Amino acid sequence: MRIGIDLGGTKIEGIALDHDGGELWRRRVPTPAGNYDGILATIADLVTTAERMLGRHGTVGIATPGAISPATGLLKNSNSTVLNGRPLDNDLGRTLGRPVRLENDANCFAMSEASDGAAAGARVVFGVILGTGVGGGVVIDGRVVSGRNRIAGEWGHAPLPWPRDDERPGPPCYCGRHGCIETFLSGPGFAAAFRRATGRDATPDAIVAAARSGDADARRCFEDYMDRLARGLAMVIDVLDPDVIVLGGGLSNIVELYEALPSRVARHAFTDRLDTAIVKNRHGDSSGVRGAAWLWPGTDVLR
Repeated sequence: MRIGIDLGGTKIEGIALDHDGGELWRRRVPTPAGNYDGILATIADLVTTAERMLGRHGTVGIATPGAISPATGLLKNSNSTVLNGRPLDNDLGRTLGRPVRLENDANCFAMSEASDGAAAGARVVFGVILGTGVGGGVVIDGRVVSGRNRIAGEWGHAPLPWPRDDERPGPPCYCGRHGCIETFLSGPGFAAAFRRATGRDATPDAIVAAARSGDADARRCFEDYMDRLARGLAMVIDVLDPDVIVLGGGLSNIVELYEALPSRVARHAFTDRLDTAIVKNRHGDSSGVRGAAWLWPGTDVLR
């Protein structure tokens, strides 16, 4: 049995899967915000509850924002700041009395979709998160590629490729730079671009709905969004050349993307014909927790 835990800022979700990926158990509980020891205890309680209810012992994989630094062994880059600077994997291992595998939540999303999701059977998969932020994960031959510095797939903090004059230097990013892909393609970035262009405040869903109903300003902003997303994905294809790109996060629910993106990406990718599939995720907001479960067993993490 595989147990996965998705450690989020507001909720912690646990799932138990059988060896074929069938769901045996699932539970969501609030995250004890700002309470590191409380987070450890909550995760331990989810694991022991699953095992007690199912009568089985399981491996444990953890999806979390951020990553374990190879230099220090401590968590870095988490927007749940109470986790930063902590040996989260070791502390959880001691609490549970067994080793755990911990990976970035975008990597776990990619693992889930590569294992039994929209990219099942593909050799090279790039999983994309388009939500409050922009993240990505790489899976090759069924294994997560986390990279030497544990930042593989972090395309959201590359600059927007082939920028137009009106896109330079780009909006400021929390990472300290300007013009990062995340500042254009995240949900807040999309809304901010609409505000700059029109002076109006609207959510991404509202912008897309207005574009569908014939609002010319909304349509122009939506076309800009799709063009920027296409340029960003073309850069990824030029570097990684994946078999499949799977979109996740809230903006992945925009159905127009799947028809519009292939031809737009093909204009920028360094190839005579684009054969990369761009698909919607299969498991929705459950992909992170399922991917955490898939980290064990029969899979590994490339370092």
